[in-house]
Amino acid sequence: MKRRQFLTAMGAGAAATAVAAPAIAQSMPEVRWRLTSSFPKSLDTIFGAAEAFSKQVAELTDNKFQIQVFAAGEIVPGLQAFDATSNGTVEMSHTVSYYYVGKDPTFAIAASVPFGLNTRQQNAWMYQHGGIEAFNDFFKKYNVYALPAGNTGTQMGGWFRKEIKTPADLSGLKFRIGGIAGQVLQKLGVIPQQLAGGDIYPALEKGTIDGAEWVGPYDDEKLGFNKVAPFYYYPGWWEGGPTVHNMINLAKWNELPKSYQAAIFNASVYANTWMTARYDVQNPAALRRLVAGGAHLRPYPQPLMEACLKATNELWAEISAKNADFKKLIDTMQAFRNDEYLWWQVAEYTYDTFMIRSRTRG
Repeated sequence: MKRRQFLTAMGAGAAATAVAAPAIAQSMPEVRWRLTSSFPKSLDTIFGAAEAFSKQVAELTDNKFQIQVFAAGEIVPGLQAFDATSNGTVEMSHTVSYYYVGKDPTFAIAASVPFGLNTRQQNAWMYQHGGIEAFNDFFKKYNVYALPAGNTGTQMGGWFRKEIKTPADLSGLKFRIGGIAGQVLQKLGVIPQQLAGGDIYPALEKGTIDGAEWVGPYDDEKLGFNKVAPFYYYPGWWEGGPTVHNMINLAKWNELPKSYQAAIFNASVYANTWMTARYDVQNPAALRRLVAGGAHLRPYPQPLMEACLKATNELWAEISAKNADFKKLIDTMQAFRNDEYLWWQVAEYTYDTFMIRSRTRG
């Protein structure tokens, strides 16, 4: 190559590099968002999942996309997180959709409903059976795009001041419970109370409520419920696999580069796995400590479970008769659940049952 040709080629290469560099820079802009959580910092697992998510987004974008996490009450109260996202007060929130059934009972299905899916089934529905797309078709009415970003696993059935032996024992009880499960329990005479996590202990201590459910042993121990309500029931039949969502303002989501949308999606998947794994590690030791400290561990009696299932099916029929969105999604969920349990009873349930019996035999 002659010297003049070589210099011309070099110049062209330099020009191409000069054009490419700004293009790369433009594709990774500096973005700063705020995320408001529905949970206090003291609950380091359910709140911590939002922090784990934020850290992953930063790492996936070479720290170009920063999401600052705020605890409940720092920007808005915990139960206003969705509204703050919908109206653009913040870009996103980390919350549970069943808190917002007052807007539409369909909100509950995206998180967890009584006698619904367990954690693995919920994830299967969301990621591989069209759940994310179906719920976002609903959430877009509220200017929100949602992604699973945490799951606690099957929860406990709550703390009571007295033993619950029959369905009749629930009548007249003021019980803290979130979402649509409160409407089921109303059919059995319960007076449901929806309170944010940080407000439950004072209400129990003052006797404003007679019982409360939250998540499970690790969080319940932190919140101190065993000090004021000794009877601890299981399972939380209303939360077999409750999904916590990242709720994102739809306009802000649409403004993001595709690579940043991918970062949010993948970091949300990480947070979803992170939360379940962390609770599975922490709950066994916490349960031992609670029982050693005097908590009376009790299963819900079978007649009560049957009564609650009957009330649940009645409620689904009532809501479905007047809400097409709810009917479409609850029918889809129930059909999927029934198919899943065909498989579950063959392998998962059989294996787990054998291993649990083996453990109890030593």
